[in-house]
Amino acid sequence: MIFWSFVAGVVTFYCSLGPDSLLPNIFFTIKYKPKQFGLQELFPQGHSCAVCGKVKCKRHRPSLLLENYQPWLDLKISSKVDASLSEVLELVLENFVYPWYRDVTDDESFVDELRITLRFFASVLIRRIHKVDIPSIITKKLLKAAMKHIEVIVKARQKVKNTEFLQQAALEEYGPELHVALRSRRDELHYLRKLTELLFPYILPPKATDCRSLTLLIREILSGSVFLPSLDFLADPDTVNHLLIIFIDDSPPEKATEPASPLVPFLQKFAEPRNKKPSVLKLELKQIREQQDLLFRFMNFLKQEGAVHVLQFCLTVEEFNDRILRPELSNDEMLSLHEELQKIYKTYCLDESIDKIRFDPFIVEEIQRIAEGPYIDVVKLQTMRCLFEAYEHVLSLLENVFTPMFCHSDEIEEGIVVMEDDSPVEAVSTPNTPRNLAAWKISIPYVDFFEDPSSERKEKKERIPVFCIDVERNDRRAVGHEPEHWSVYRRYLEFYVLESKLTEFHGTFPDAQLPSKRIIGPKNYEFLKSKREEFQEYLQKLLQHPELSNSQLLADFLSPNGGETQFHDKILPDVNLGKIIKSVPGKLMKEKGQHLEPFIMSFINSCESPKPKPSRPELTILSPTSENNKKLFNDLFKNNANRAENTERKQNQNYFMEVMTVEGVYDYLMYVGRVVFQVPDWLHHLLMGTRILFKNTLDMYTDYYLQCKLEQLFQEHRLVSLITLLRDAIFCENTEPRSLQDKQKGAKQTFEEMMNYIPDLLVKCIGEETKYESIRLLFDGLQQPVLNKQLTYVLLDIVIQELFPELNKVQKEATSVTPWI
Repeated sequence: MIFWSFVAGVVTFYCSLGPDSLLPNIFFTIKYKPKQFGLQELFPQGHSCAVCGKVKCKRHRPSLLLENYQPWLDLKISSKVDASLSEVLELVLENFVYPWYRDVTDDESFVDELRITLRFFASVLIRRIHKVDIPSIITKKLLKAAMKHIEVIVKARQKVKNTEFLQQAALEEYGPELHVALRSRRDELHYLRKLTELLFPYILPPKATDCRSLTLLIREILSGSVFLPSLDFLADPDTVNHLLIIFIDDSPPEKATEPASPLVPFLQKFAEPRNKKPSVLKLELKQIREQQDLLFRFMNFLKQEGAVHVLQFCLTVEEFNDRILRPELSNDEMLSLHEELQKIYKTYCLDESIDKIRFDPFIVEEIQRIAEGPYIDVVKLQTMRCLFEAYEHVLSLLENVFTPMFCHSDEIEEGIVVMEDDSPVEAVSTPNTPRNLAAWKISIPYVDFFEDPSSERKEKKERIPVFCIDVERNDRRAVGHEPEHWSVYRRYLEFYVLESKLTEFHGTFPDAQLPSKRIIGPKNYEFLKSKREEFQEYLQKLLQHPELSNSQLLADFLSPNGGETQFHDKILPDVNLGKIIKSVPGKLMKEKGQHLEPFIMSFINSCESPKPKPSRPELTILSPTSENNKKLFNDLFKNNANRAENTERKQNQNYFMEVMTVEGVYDYLMYVGRVVFQVPDWLHHLLMGTRILFKNTLDMYTDYYLQCKLEQLFQEHRLVSLITLLRDAIFCENTEPRSLQDKQKGAKQTFEEMMNYIPDLLVKCIGEETKYESIRLLFDGLQQPVLNKQLTYVLLDIVIQELFPELNKVQKEATSVTPWI
């Protein structure tokens, strides 16, 4: 009665739960928790709004995310691994860039940009790998795709008796669901090109895709010379056998013989510029700030990038440092500096500020401590490094990131055209002398009369009332100059021309505005005299704005010979045809006439006879020593499946992820046992019964086990070893390949290890002969290079979709371009 009661209770318990009910993990001591990395999230293409998160936000101003421009921030790896990666990337340049680039020039500027691009690409990959749960991807998706591959091999084995026909039978079994890259070697290369192009918006610096030549070169290097040989290496049966031996081997992993190397910034040494000569194609930040028109265009460019506050931060800190480094500060000066520091903290350090710039935490903490403390503590900033390091950090960002981007933008081309023929002349400054308008003192002591030289009749020259501006320049004492004094005479309307141009260049200044312009009524002596103090206050406030401290426009207004005519309100100035041709397109664009130049060019082109369209440039860089088709067709993979394009392919069906109903490692083991090892019915039913008890436990343990294995794999000495193997597989073309005898020896060892890996308990249940046939089936399936390539591409697609989930949206919008699986 006790036994049958127990059996009845078990049956009742099983029936009440149902086959879909699962008990939780019973190994309470083993709990798998995915590691969380504190890396800043990357937004696609650097244009996501920090307020609402949309990629193209029209409501909020885009905020600056430094990781979009410098994804290597906060990325540090051991110096040995960094050196190994640098060696591989150096070989990429040596083999695929320098052979033809050195015949063109010895200037390293272009290669230096490639170094930064490769560092950007590698940093993005590292960041995205840190954000995915690798064990879960392996157990939930990669192994599931492998189960489908095993099913195809089993069905193909049932149709053929000889192993040499197994590969062809499996390819026929795949039918229209064969991966698009497996149709032929040319289709494989074409697929890798398309895949690389799809990833460009997410792995290249912002706006790098605007340069077709650069993207074409990087695409061919990555697809033809890196990805294709790498996938060939991974799908090689000899490589698969080697990886299987490593996985099956139960011996403890070899320990590192040397202590861990120190952490270093990711690929910083590799990306350091080799070019020591100043490039004629690149402007320095100092040059941009000295040219008013270029500075305006640079600020316009920064506005488009949502980073104009970066330049404003530099100017503000420069002005702040000039004031705080004075030897003796009064209480009023300290109070004013403390208020300015509070403004800097609230504007650039608070999380809720739209102008926030991400600094190191210690910088923000130090600035916050001084800003929230008593005002007399502001003098501590004279010896503290927090503000200095923040300034150096942002200045480096301007010089190394935004200045090169600006030099590649359309703004720089227009700015240089205008600057060539319309650059103002500074009358009171000497070369290489810094100018700080904040140190100038001005006043308007009186209103005078000025004879208009434009009057047609000399005997009746008109006397025009003008403001007399007294100027005292004191900013060159450090270089031995005495204070300079002069007077400038400006008309009433010239002030409003100045205000209009400053607004165009720098935006509005709420605290420095002229009174409303008088349109109707005389602008005589009495009227100007009544406005003298307001105009004087206007100029004095302009001089105190940090962004105008080096303004060429304001300096011209205050210079006796600077800009004699540029502030005159003329409707039809003298016509200079040559000047119009050189500067008008840039002027029109600056005045929001962006669509005039394309219209004029289209009109001119429409008047000419149509020119033949050049064919699209297609480059095939497969090897530094190869001819075009040397590696495209090889002895191992032949021409892949050697099929023409199959029009019956279903683009939207996920053949590997939707057909399968098994989930988790426990189900995979049951599936392999039933399909491959042909376990008896009683054992299968027993496994189904214990599934309720042990499925979640085994799945959890597998994730935990894989995490431990990955931690061992990612040890410094093992990573260096893997990178070295990959380097040798891609670049060591002149070394002798493994002999056929060595490959056969490795295959035999792999088969023996697979036979010994099966538990004896399972052998007793299925029999020795079934064990041999099942292991032989799995082993023969792994010795087929084209089938290995099929599985490799399926797994690659899954990994790409996990690393770049944005591509799922692209796939839905353009399924004809992205046949993933």
